[in-house]
Amino acid sequence: MGSASDWKVMEKAATQLNEFKIPFEINALSAHRTPDEVEKFAREAASRGIKVIIAGAGMAAHLCGVIAAVTPIPVIGVPINASFDGMDALLAIVQMPPGIPVATVAVNGAQNAAILAAQMLATGDKEIAQKLVDFKENLKQKIVKANNELEEYKFEYRVI
Repeated sequence: MGSASDWKVMEKAATQLNEFKIPFEINALSAHRTPDEVEKFAREAASRGIKVIIAGAGMAAHLCGVIAAVTPIPVIGVPINASFDGMDALLAIVQMPPGIPVATVAVNGAQNAAILAAQMLATGDKEIAQKLVDFKENLKQKIVKANNELEEYKFEYRVI
């Protein structure tokens, strides 16, 4: 993440990865304040066994693109709402030049970034793939339960 203040958003990615039992690192790296450290992190990530990078940043949000520029590892960008309702970060992350792709999720969408990372990893890992199947089934069951609970509300003109 671009700074420690991004943690309140990025914690959702950490929580989701932890629930999937996928090992991960947490780092605060700034494209503007610690550019050398960002480049070192990105260049050495593959040798440390990292297979997907989730990068969250607000405002100018150059972190994701800087990382993507120097690593062959897929990068998922999380635009963080630090100003302008996060639109500045969203545009900075999604508008990458040809050859430097960054997958981008919704503003403050760190949980979805973790799920997308898990889906990428699942292409070569049956255990993670099964965890995703179970996760999505659980999402389905929550909606089924919600609909059952809504049946309890009775109104004279409600059509059931």
